[in-house]
Amino acid sequence: MNVLAAIEVTVSWYLVLGAVLFTIGAVGLLVRRNPLVMFMCVELMLNAVNLTFVAFAKELDDVGGQAVVFFVLVVAAAEVVVGLGIIVALMRRKPGSTADDVSLLKG
Repeated sequence: MNVLAAIEVTVSWYLVLGAVLFTIGAVGLLVRRNPLVMFMCVELMLNAVNLTFVAFAKELDDVGGQAVVFFVLVVAAAEVVVGLGIIVALMRRKPGSTADDVSLLKG
């Protein structure tokens, strides 16, 4: 009998995965200086929180967590529109710019 076939995936596996993804995103946000990579790290952190919300909603048999995930995804979509617009404007002004170069966008 295969040992891996006997492993049952519980909610704690999803919570650990969410914590690992959030940690990767937080470390990437703190370490990297490229605005696009920092933006992707924030998105990774939002998805980790969404995974945690869905895991708790499944465990507690409540739809509230999934409703919160829907609103977080709507806010994340708006953030993508605004954030990518700012990043593209920054990269057009100065290719290879870092997060410290946001002051270049002043009028």
